[in-house]
Amino acid sequence: MADTARLAFAEESEAEARKADQLREACRMAEALLFAASEPLDEAEVAKRMPDGVKAAVVLETLRQQYEQRGINLFRINKKWAFRTAADLSWLLSRESHEPKKMSRAALETLAIIAYHQPVTRAEIEDIRGVAISRGSIDVLMEAGWIRLRGRRKAPGRPVTYGTTDTFLLHFSLESIGDLPGLDELKSAGMFDGRLPQGFGVPTPKDDPALTDDEDPLEGGDVDLFDDSAVVIPDEGSEAA
Repeated sequence: MADTARLAFAEESEAEARKADQLREACRMAEALLFAASEPLDEAEVAKRMPDGVKAAVVLETLRQQYEQRGINLFRINKKWAFRTAADLSWLLSRESHEPKKMSRAALETLAIIAYHQPVTRAEIEDIRGVAISRGSIDVLMEAGWIRLRGRRKAPGRPVTYGTTDTFLLHFSLESIGDLPGLDELKSAGMFDGRLPQGFGVPTPKDDPALTDDEDPLEGGDVDLFDDSAVVIPDEGSEAA
């Protein structure tokens, strides 16, 4: 009986060792794929290269823990993964980076509306802000890679709809759009003072890449950032970026 127990224990220990070796080798494979990728790599792509029986999610999470205290960290953006410089060491690269174009208040307000209300059209952005937005505000957000054209609204004039990008998430260190602060967090940060209007709320942001029921796909000629029939009006106080 004792021999049987020892044999079972030995077999279990050997199986665990093989499993640990398999995970270690899978981590090396995933590490190589991520370093070679020129942009964040989809988890499904990593899964295709993993050995049978090894879950990509487990491998990537293990790899992320291994890099937590290093000069570069493994970062997740939705279902995509990428290496980036550790936040506390970003100053080391400041001399090599280009001075980013300063965002106007109008552009930042526009970005916030798109992030929380996407998919959203220019007219809807203006309705929420209460003022017209200039083409420049959209241009600077597009140039930064923070927003993208999603589709066209199934409405008269078929206006373009906008949404955020993975680059937006990466820049603001968000794993998903759902990590944006809600109303309670914004209040705690002092973003709202005094009493808010009755029924006021902050929408739950969503950035599902799939088109919604009221969106049509973009067409080959959709190169303009605004509706072809739109009249571009400068922001109030010449805030346009």
